[in-house]
Amino acid sequence: QVQLEESGGGLVQAGGSLRLSCAASGNIFSINAMGWYRQAPGKQRELVAAITSGGSTNYGDSVKGRFTISRDNAKNTVYLQMNSLKPEDTAVYYCNADGVHTSTHWGYAYWGQGTQVTVSS
Repeated sequence: QVQLEESGGGLVQAGGSLRLSCAASGNIFSINAMGWYRQAPGKQRELVAAITSGGSTNYGDSVKGRFTISRDNAKNTVYLQMNSLKPEDTAVYYCNADGVHTSTHWGYAYWGQGTQVTVSS
């Protein structure tokens, strides 16, 4: 019923920028929190950034000051502006929506399929 469509990933040189988007579709009444996680080869999945419907944000330590998460509640869309990218930012980035309320489900969580971000040195 709910799908998360991610876009914006790609290849960029170190120091460059990318903007990721994730749009949730379906008969959605509200989403409490949306965010981004990433997983690099051989590493555990980690939180990148998250934002609540009220605008509260949480960032992973490694991206603070470089990444900015934002959200358009009306469009059920979350964005991740990534600046000053480093090679260590290379990973698959996964969109997450938590506390999703629909006509049939309440408080469920959903994940996107992931989008590849590659930062070359």
